[in-house]
Amino acid sequence: MPESKIERKNAAPVQDPEAMYAALEQKVRQNVPGANLERIRAAYECAAAAHAPQKRKDGSPYVTHVLAAADIAADMGLDEDSIVSALLHDCIEDTPLTYQDIARQFGSTVADIVDGVTKLTRVQYTSKEDEQMENMRKMLMAMSKDIRVILIKIADRLHNMRTMAYQTPEKQRSKSLETMEIYAPIAHRLGMQRVKWELEDLSLLYLDPVGYQAITDNLARRKDSLDAFMASVGERIQQRLGEWGIHCTIYSRLKHVYSIYRKMYSQRLGLDEIFDLCAFRVIVDTIPDCYNVLGHIHDMFKPVPGRFKDYISTPKPNGYQSVHTTVIGTEGIPFEVQIRTWEMHRTAEYGVAAHWKYKSGTAGVRTGDEEKFAWVRRLLETQQETDATDFFHDLKIDMFADEVFVFTPQGDVINLPSGATPIDFAYSIHSAVGNHMIGAKVNGRIVPFTHVLQNGDIVEIQTSKAAPGPSRDWLTICKSGTARTKIKQWLKKERREENILHGKEMFEAELKRAGIPMSTVMSDEILPILLKRVAVTSFDDLLAAIGYGGMTATRAVNRIKDELIKAQRQEQHRTALDRLAEAAERRTQQDQKQQKAIHGVLVEGLDNCLVKFSRCCSPVPGDEIVGFITRGYGVSVHRKDCPNYLSSIQDPQEAGRWIRVSWAENITDTYITTLYIQATERGGLVMDIATVLSSLNAKVRSLSARDTGTGSSTATVTLEVHSLAELRTIMGKLSAVQGVSEVNRFGG
Repeated sequence: MPESKIERKNAAPVQDPEAMYAALEQKVRQNVPGANLERIRAAYECAAAAHAPQKRKDGSPYVTHVLAAADIAADMGLDEDSIVSALLHDCIEDTPLTYQDIARQFGSTVADIVDGVTKLTRVQYTSKEDEQMENMRKMLMAMSKDIRVILIKIADRLHNMRTMAYQTPEKQRSKSLETMEIYAPIAHRLGMQRVKWELEDLSLLYLDPVGYQAITDNLARRKDSLDAFMASVGERIQQRLGEWGIHCTIYSRLKHVYSIYRKMYSQRLGLDEIFDLCAFRVIVDTIPDCYNVLGHIHDMFKPVPGRFKDYISTPKPNGYQSVHTTVIGTEGIPFEVQIRTWEMHRTAEYGVAAHWKYKSGTAGVRTGDEEKFAWVRRLLETQQETDATDFFHDLKIDMFADEVFVFTPQGDVINLPSGATPIDFAYSIHSAVGNHMIGAKVNGRIVPFTHVLQNGDIVEIQTSKAAPGPSRDWLTICKSGTARTKIKQWLKKERREENILHGKEMFEAELKRAGIPMSTVMSDEILPILLKRVAVTSFDDLLAAIGYGGMTATRAVNRIKDELIKAQRQEQHRTALDRLAEAAERRTQQDQKQQKAIHGVLVEGLDNCLVKFSRCCSPVPGDEIVGFITRGYGVSVHRKDCPNYLSSIQDPQEAGRWIRVSWAENITDTYITTLYIQATERGGLVMDIATVLSSLNAKVRSLSARDTGTGSSTATVTLEVHSLAELRTIMGKLSAVQGVSEVNRFGG
């Protein structure tokens, strides 16, 4: 049975950091020869000082956590920079230390790794899913540049799971679920089987403690008989191979708890119905020996049909290589045998970390290794425009699902998710192949696009420049996130008007199911909040996103429900004092309306004073505004979200100079404001912006644009408007111009 590393509450005394560091230093000497121990000691002391006030849930100094993470990194055999980064990995997130502080003392490489592991804690998100998605994207981006980022993060998560007993039940379940869905599969994708198994077992302990306990109790009851069986079989294999002069090392083990658990539920078996609990690993010196051993195993035991897999000739995407076979012993008990060389064994045990552990003279990812991690970059490239739900759905499929291996007509191996179709194959070759696909052949026979590919299939895609492009139906046929995203990108670019109509139908149908009238959605209270929560600038953009699949109608309607529930709760919790305050406000406003407006603005308690509009935020009617009493220049009017206002009210000397102002009724004046436009660099951009402004009869004072030199352009428009509603209309239309990514007002 796998060794249990779960720490129970009150099971161990508070750990001593100095003792932990001494053990770490000894392990570094063994596993990382040549490491600068003085630099590692400096990193430990820096972390200890930075985390000094903090404690873990078990009462230990917080620095014991980073020491444990560094110890795991040393077990992996990672290099000196990795050990230093592990010791400092929580400093940017949890202490006053900054990226610059770490870079100054330990170098930019370490600072980059630490920053890659750091969560985006200072950013506000509309949902927990969005926060998780952006943190994962940030980590994957850093990982694509330096794979050590994810190795440190896995070490961090592994120690957190080992000490999860001290957390609340809610935290235990949420972290365990995240570990099971994200970190264990990433460890698998990196070939780190030992870590994967432990993460899965620890997660299962908290996700289904009853099931976990039942399996461990059953294994404990059968331990003696299973140990005797494994010893007998191992001795027979060793003797047979020795007689034939094959030098080998044989290991035996019981399957880990989660592997048994998953088999029970996938095959609907009881514990007593699972017989293949044992596995053997035969490690030899050469690849020919692997196949020689396979022949002997099949001669000694009866092989189970369909249970032979050759990962030596066709390695897994994570680099794993072995020959697998399942056989039945003379006792009638099935067991698995894995046959591999020592080099394959190291890769299987340590995955990508074997790059450091067993190759001398390495310091980080070397030239030529980039392709090993190209799948991370490909994943990021195809996930930039998906929402949180789709992101994690596609992430799990592209990285973690079972795989099928097929061939191009030229004999190149393409790995796809299990259940993949010719559509997935076409887009795995290139976007243009998928977009121009008109047919497919599998093993020389024409097949429909819905055909499910099998291992060993030879797939040929037929294309035509006159192809109409992908249809929406393909989104339900394809299996891989890569194909889904590329199809969505094509639909978004080529079918905007169609997307809007299609999205409108889906949105209205979902609203009808939810019992929400469209008039509620379009209200001034709900629509701006909805657009902000789903990160689009106009209602048409929302409908288009739903139409091409970038967002689900259900998600948009759920956001509306959230806002309606929030508004209802706020209404229920309003107190009598709130109502009295509102009544007083209304009386004040009525009194102000009797005042004489100056430039459309009423100043509380003042008549005929000089009024000017601040250039820092350029307010227009409809904005919430506030007045500032200047020295000798009357009252300066600012928006309430103006950065200058927000910073000034924190200053006791300035706060008293702010007064209440409001817009008068029936304003006919126009007001100057400035817009900043961010767009992709292309010809005709300024002309398109000018055309939109002209079609709206906007009164433009100036229009300028410049290229940034990084593939993007910025444009500045100064114009006169009558109201905030008119300004929002202009901003919405400008957002729809091809290539425009952002339209913002000056001053926030």
